[in-house]
Amino acid sequence: MNPVRQHRPKKHSYEFIDSVLVLKPSVAAFDCDGTLWSGDAGEGFFSWELDNGLVSDELVTWARARYAEYRAGNVSEDDMCGEMVTIHQGLKEADVLALARVFFEQYFVRQIFPEMKELVSRLQQAGCDVWAVSSTNEWVIREAMPHVGIPQEKALAAAVAIENGIITNRLTRLPSGPGKPKAILDEIGKKPDVAFGNSRWDIEMLQLARVAVAVNPNPDLERLAKEKTWTIYWPDGTRSVQAGG
Repeated sequence: MNPVRQHRPKKHSYEFIDSVLVLKPSVAAFDCDGTLWSGDAGEGFFSWELDNGLVSDELVTWARARYAEYRAGNVSEDDMCGEMVTIHQGLKEADVLALARVFFEQYFVRQIFPEMKELVSRLQQAGCDVWAVSSTNEWVIREAMPHVGIPQEKALAAAVAIENGIITNRLTRLPSGPGKPKAILDEIGKKPDVAFGNSRWDIEMLQLARVAVAVNPNPDLERLAKEKTWTIYWPDGTRSVQAGG
């Protein structure tokens, strides 16, 4: 197992942090996978559950085939994100939370970008209301929040209704693409002053904000960010230079 990264942000990281703080935002919204940490915890948890037989064999077979169809472009992003949550129907939420905690601590704590964690902390110290907005299931995101310093109650992730502690298949929130601004406006009630994201599924959220920042962007978001002169920031270790407006 690789050691947990504990190095401090470098000089260019502090320059980036200062460039955000000078905006004096009152509300900030962060995507999670690829933005606060490297990699996709939602897909990772999904695969980990299937590999470890945490759902029935029948469900594993269905889910693997469904995911292959998604990768082939035959299943929409929203459908796949939703099914990665509803696949837990009938399980105790407390059990899934415990599994999510084990998974994130084992595989993703070391993937957190130190400068993004520092930025969250500095924004909060300045009085900014910081939120996480993600299409990953809420159990993984809730268990991730203590590691990045965001209160669990300020995590807007893919969720289903819970009845007597048991997970149902009724989606109540799906913050992907247009679902991100919807979740923000429904729960926060105002547009963020600054938003951070890494993929095309964050575009609507970035457009909603007064200031948009593309962090560790995928090529499609990087192209758009350059066209719109949005700030582009590459966390330490993802790229050697910082680009953008």
